[in-house]
Amino acid sequence: MLDRFSGHADNYARYRIDYPDALYDYVLSFVSDRKAAWDCATGNGQAAAALARYFDQVVATDISQPQLDQAPALPNVQYQVSPAEKTPFADQQFDLVTVGQALHWFDVDAFHREVRRVLKPGGVVAEWGYGLNTVNLEIDSLVGEFYTNVIGSYWDSMRQHIEDRYAQLPFNFADPQLADFTVERYWTAEWFLNYIRTWSAVRKFIAANGYDPVDTLAEQVSACWGPGQRLVQFPVFLRVGRNR
Repeated sequence: MLDRFSGHADNYARYRIDYPDALYDYVLSFVSDRKAAWDCATGNGQAAAALARYFDQVVATDISQPQLDQAPALPNVQYQVSPAEKTPFADQQFDLVTVGQALHWFDVDAFHREVRRVLKPGGVVAEWGYGLNTVNLEIDSLVGEFYTNVIGSYWDSMRQHIEDRYAQLPFNFADPQLADFTVERYWTAEWFLNYIRTWSAVRKFIAANGYDPVDTLAEQVSACWGPGQRLVQFPVFLRVGRNR
């Protein structure tokens, strides 16, 4: 089990995006009963907190206790350390299973076996991720160069599944549906650069080389960005299916 985020859990909680209401509305349109949901690889609880508005109980798991320590305490959310592929849950316990921006780290076949075990008959599984953000042509060019040529060799091989929008990962569930959403945030250059510092490849680069490569990018991005906020957009891809 790879854990690329425990070492900077506080910054991950602060600078990573959450997901739009439209995504949850779409997922919930397939869910007939809302007693219990499992948010797998919850990180610092972004999706679990959203699901808590709709379900009697949410169980949120992650392999990183430091990540879970950053999650909001909510009366109907239970956090616990557990791998995705083998959980302590009872058979047919959940109406919905979700996993956001984490499926590519899993043994997907083993995870899906576990999903089929813990989902109720007809229960729903929703898996989503988001790709490289966009700002404008000039900034996107700088970030693309950094992404590919500066830290490119430090991405784990699983990153390709984000590039492919999970198209190469199995999804053997009934009635599969695909959907796209956009997350929009207004950020300063400083906030944007700190978001980039949460990338797993950046953390691997720092560990290997002893310095932060974002420091070199920062001057160029800040000059193009200016003193105020800019619109940053993230393309979100989603797939939804039903337990047979």
